[in-house]
Amino acid sequence: MPDGTADPRRRVPRTDALLADPAFAAAAGTLGRDRVKAAIVRAQQRARRGDITPEEVRDAALADLPAPAPRAVLNATGVVLHTNLGRAPLSAAAVEAMAAAAGHTDVELDLRTGRRARRGRDTLDALAAAVPDAAAVHVVNNGAAALVLAATALAADAEIVVSRGELVEIGDGFRLPDLLASTGARLREVGTTNRTTRADYAAAIGPRTGFVLKVHPSNFLVTGFTSAVPMRELATLGVPVVADIGSGLLAPDPLLPDEPDAASTLRAGAALVTASGDKLLGGPQAGLLLGDADLVERLRRHPLARALRVDKLTLAALAATLHAPTTPTRDALHADPAVLRDRAERLRDRLGEDGRKAEVVPCVSVVGGGGAPGVELDSWALSLPERYAEPLRTGEPPVLGRVVHGRLLLDLRCVPAEADGAVREAILRVGE
Repeated sequence: MPDGTADPRRRVPRTDALLADPAFAAAAGTLGRDRVKAAIVRAQQRARRGDITPEEVRDAALADLPAPAPRAVLNATGVVLHTNLGRAPLSAAAVEAMAAAAGHTDVELDLRTGRRARRGRDTLDALAAAVPDAAAVHVVNNGAAALVLAATALAADAEIVVSRGELVEIGDGFRLPDLLASTGARLREVGTTNRTTRADYAAAIGPRTGFVLKVHPSNFLVTGFTSAVPMRELATLGVPVVADIGSGLLAPDPLLPDEPDAASTLRAGAALVTASGDKLLGGPQAGLLLGDADLVERLRRHPLARALRVDKLTLAALAATLHAPTTPTRDALHADPAVLRDRAERLRDRLGEDGRKAEVVPCVSVVGGGGAPGVELDSWALSLPERYAEPLRTGEPPVLGRVVHGRLLLDLRCVPAEADGAVREAILRVGE
């Protein structure tokens, strides 16, 4: 009889032994024991069929485990606020605040009195302190929600007067006119695509006017024979003016001279400003409402406000963002090109020692996220052959760059300096 001990299937590792392996035990803590066990069983079956050797079962099972969702990536695209990558990365303080808020919190409780308190009061106080020109503030779950709440509370069954040149598409096929019409408001378009005057607005205002809407065209530029009405002139029309500044800049930034900010817009006469929290502010996804106390209170008390309420994690992250002296977004925007060049050159030299040839080239970064169109930020990138793009994008961690003229450019502006080593290791894992 044949010697059964020679059967390689007898060398297939046992399920219980693999489940006790530290790598699988750690995975079970996040994925659940059943999913990890299923991956092990699939690998064992492959070995028994002869598709892999018994010694390959462990690695095959680990490779078959689902990756965390969403996956953390290294943004070397040079787009500071990349919508496909989640826009603003949170600061360490914001991440820590979210972790602290994951359990029970005093989000609606005054610990001193033991009574119910204003929800998110610490966050709202921080926002009010950041924009003292706002008489009152409120927060909802995203920028579009802020505008929808304003339109619903202030102009349902009424008219919103808006320039034709500001009826923008905000992404993924969503268009501002459709968004506003869904609230029951009627749009009263004035002016032309490239030119709108104060007289155009004045002629359209009447008893049915809910408010005038001023939208910052944050994701495109119109140049040439153009004109738009500044906020100071709109504020003299005798009706509230709602300004959607979009990108969430709370105060002027010399780097972005054409980007409207909340403080300046309110000082110019806007009754209400709406903005996003996950763009230039550098915080979590949120919609900011700042302005006249009576208007903000009407919005806060509207029934729709409950449906647009932010959760405790967002409130915690937003408060930490507002308290912090800087954010990863601000640091990336204001990164010194000389420092970026030095980092890229050091990375190139280390790769050269490892036998990998790379170049350091000047490039241009952009703000992204529908903010500051036309603004270019001088930067430096590591240049590699285009064939590196896919394996880096699908590796662990994924490293995303941009392909230009047949070369993959890895712009380090948005890559934390402490992650340069991870970029190097990812490049070395790509086969020659």
